[in-house]
Amino acid sequence: MKLAHLLVLGSACLLGATAVQAQWQWVDQNNKKVFSDQAPPPDIPDKNILRRPGPASSRLSFSPAPAAAPDAGSVQAAAAPAAAPRPAGSPKPTGVDKELEEKTRKAEEAEKAKQAAEAQKVAQAKTENCKRAREGKATMDSGIRVARLNAQGEREIMDDKMRAAESQRLQSMIDSDCK
Repeated sequence: MKLAHLLVLGSACLLGATAVQAQWQWVDQNNKKVFSDQAPPPDIPDKNILRRPGPASSRLSFSPAPAAAPDAGSVQAAAAPAAAPRPAGSPKPTGVDKELEEKTRKAEEAEKAKQAAEAQKVAQAKTENCKRAREGKATMDSGIRVARLNAQGEREIMDDKMRAAESQRLQSMIDSDCK
């Protein structure tokens, strides 16, 4: 019973793999590899087309088969399948280009929005840090007793020398960050 399930699963995987082979691959004007289920635009030369859909043997370079009869009808019939994958005046690639341009434009807009959100987040954090530094400086300048934890975790009261050093550190933060 398990063997039958494995055979069914294996054959389903093999059938699914044939759909992956129905892909075009070419190098565009920007020297980027493009993968698509549609034919490349007509301005892409044949030398830049790396893969065409079909069985693996059709991706190999073709050599013309010797013709049995050299009449014009058989030569045209043999040439017709070679021209079929990429028609010259097909309006579909322009639609693909428009879709690609729209996707690129949307991706650029999303990137700009992401950068703007990141810049806003940084500015907000900077404002918050500035506010905290000013509050800390006001606390140090107020003259009230301030305690902090030392390295052993014990509370210690800051003396005038420690308060002056902390006040100077906070003032330098305010000078550099709060503008």
